[in-house]
Amino acid sequence: QVQLVESGGGLVQAGASLRLSCAVSGRTFSSSGVGWFRQAPGKEREFVARISWRGSVTDVADSVKGRFTISRDNAKNTAYLQMNSLKPEDTAVYSCAARVLLPGRNPNEYDYWGQGTQVTVSS
Repeated sequence: QVQLVESGGGLVQAGASLRLSCAVSGRTFSSSGVGWFRQAPGKEREFVARISWRGSVTDVADSVKGRFTISRDNAKNTAYLQMNSLKPEDTAVYSCAARVLLPGRNPNEYDYWGQGTQVTVSS
């Protein structure tokens, strides 16, 4: 059984930073790729970033490129999403997901999901 728990969300002003964490339980974390997605009210789930199981491959959406960074610490079974220069349009529920090896940008490729953490950016 693999479980993912996100933390680090909150209410911040535009221009601030947040770091989201995705704690993963289960023996497969070190061989699993991790992705971050977000969903704003009334909108479809949107790819944000992904990272391979060794961390050697990372990929971020154009909408957050240069502001968001994905990383992982396999010793801690945790993946991170560092979010800088936040904008009101970044407001959404952010969820992490995992699957063995390197998943793509399509959320349907992921096997395990966390419950999500709310990020709200005020103007």
